[in-house]
Amino acid sequence: MMERVLAKVGEGEITIESGAYAKLADGAVVVRQGGTAVLVTAVVSEEPLQGIDFVPLSVDYREQSSAWGKIPGGFIKREGKPTDREVLVSRVIDRPIRPMLPEGFFHDVIITALTLSADDKYDPDVLAITGASAALHISRIPFDGPIAGVRVCMVNGRFVANPTYEERKGADLEIVMAAGKEAIVMVEGGAKEVDEDTLAEALYFGLEAVQELLRAQEELRRRIGQPKMSFEGMELTEELQNLLEAYCSDKILKSFELEDKRERKTYQSNLLKEFIQVHQIPEELHFKLGYNYKKLISKLMRKMVLEGGRRIDGRGPRDIRPISVEVHPFERPHGSAIFTRGQTQAFATATLGSPEEAQMVESIYGGETFKRFMLHYNFPPFSTGEAKPWGPPRRREIGHGALAERAIEPLIPKEEEFPYIIRVVSNILESNGSTSMATVCAGSLALFDAGVPLKRHVAGIAMGLIMEGDRYVILSDILGDEDQLGDMDFKVAGTEEGITSVQMDIKVKGLPKEVMKEALHQAKEGRLFILQKMYEAIPEPRGEVSPYAPKIEIITIPEEKSLLVIGPGGRNVKEFRQKYGVSVWIHEGGKVSLTSSSKEAIEEVKRIIQGIVADVEVGKVYTGKITRVEPYGVFVEILPGKVGLLHVSKMEGYIKDVRLKYSIGDEIVVKVLEIDEQGRSKLTNVGLSQPA
Repeated sequence: MMERVLAKVGEGEITIESGAYAKLADGAVVVRQGGTAVLVTAVVSEEPLQGIDFVPLSVDYREQSSAWGKIPGGFIKREGKPTDREVLVSRVIDRPIRPMLPEGFFHDVIITALTLSADDKYDPDVLAITGASAALHISRIPFDGPIAGVRVCMVNGRFVANPTYEERKGADLEIVMAAGKEAIVMVEGGAKEVDEDTLAEALYFGLEAVQELLRAQEELRRRIGQPKMSFEGMELTEELQNLLEAYCSDKILKSFELEDKRERKTYQSNLLKEFIQVHQIPEELHFKLGYNYKKLISKLMRKMVLEGGRRIDGRGPRDIRPISVEVHPFERPHGSAIFTRGQTQAFATATLGSPEEAQMVESIYGGETFKRFMLHYNFPPFSTGEAKPWGPPRRREIGHGALAERAIEPLIPKEEEFPYIIRVVSNILESNGSTSMATVCAGSLALFDAGVPLKRHVAGIAMGLIMEGDRYVILSDILGDEDQLGDMDFKVAGTEEGITSVQMDIKVKGLPKEVMKEALHQAKEGRLFILQKMYEAIPEPRGEVSPYAPKIEIITIPEEKSLLVIGPGGRNVKEFRQKYGVSVWIHEGGKVSLTSSSKEAIEEVKRIIQGIVADVEVGKVYTGKITRVEPYGVFVEILPGKVGLLHVSKMEGYIKDVRLKYSIGDEIVVKVLEIDEQGRSKLTNVGLSQPA
């Protein structure tokens, strides 16, 4: 029997229903808003996985073209591997759900979200976040929820919850967030250089907006919820736990004095082996012991920060690691930079291309669109000292690239100002925390080096939090260990003027608004410090693009004459490329881009195109070429593709035999006498000086 609950969010209503579809799943719901509907299922394995110390959660979000009444593009005509959009939505579902599954629960949990219907108003991504929570909440899977997803935009100075696609177009701020009754647990979004207080207000507006969705999920569980399954935890006996703490605590504290990441990890690993050997711990307890050893490291690290204000590498809470910047370290990339912060190092390149190299994106709400700016992030295993092959981009790499791309994109100049397609690639060479924010810094530096006229540099910083009861310490520029062991990973990117991108995952409940604002303002302090270092390295974009970059010029023609420029079967465009080495790309609105390595070739093709689209004018004098000679006159091409007749009766002087006077290919100066009803030009050369 189907059960349905209703919640009001912003100006719209969202329904959550269960019992009609996917009844063999442990939990299944359909979440609807307007004409958009998402089916979300949750399934759990009967037996726990062995040999792992993390929650084996897997989330797959899928959009099928049929949901919005389309047939997929391409040759195969069916959906293939997940798109970047699907990967990014899967991540925003995964990140808030994962901390809500209990510690020590090692059963496989699979969340699948399938968009069933998509209208032209509401995005299914935030509905899928709520759906994942609801499916888990009513199922037998242990879950410390519910949570709910909401999109918050600032449109014309006011906050809007779950706005339509049309409203989102004019937004100065857009974030997707997930929250519980008292806590914000996940944030992902961007803005057009908004201030810290505005972002904080947006977050707490979103927290209030999800409360109805939480009440609806509680009501649905009250009606059809299943008893939660039991599981074996990872706790040690009290005796063994006390023995572990007594033997290892002081030595772990000593390891925190080691600034080098690999040296510290090696020391801690050897300490655990030593404990096992000295106390002859049975092999069947090794895995559980290792799990609790990591928890002990976290506990001691947190205590050290809270009580002594000292971090793993000896820094204070607000200190930023040493920064070095190298601009244009290699010759051939159009722009490049290496940004190093402590043991985190990013090498970024900026490449400028022609409009035809834009990336085509097929989306659920925009149809087929083209991206002018792309940022790709790579995380090779050598960056952490791992002996692994370098495979294709994983979900984390796609997510970090999207975060950095969103940070820089608001500063990318409009096509009218800078007609290039722009691609930034960041390769992480060393990793010890905040590689995505190092990518933002390196990417901005590389764009300045490439001569892209950004108005300002963009920098990013990752913030952390250690919180116990009412005591807390906010950490600037966190290390990898502080990310894993702390209570918050808060990445903030922007300029001196404001925030452009944010990503946050919080593990504590009930984070006060004052703490959130303090973290944002401390992030600004760190960001301004990093920006100062960047401006010292390259204070403004270079005045010219690299000599290795293509030359591009955009001209405007009457839109109705675009087909004339293309030519029959694309003949003209092919000739421009083959004969002159110029790529011609026709855009909407009559814009034509010309790309070549030669400025002279662009000028020649531009002259030809202007001739093609020009109209022949009566009374105007032209220099043309003879294309055909007949006894009664010659045909002259006065503009590309436009031929007129110079009749023998309209020629200068007496001509006995036209073929003796003129030849094909001769240049001749003529004047247009008239254009007949069929558009044919009649010419004369009487009284006009001719080429020598």
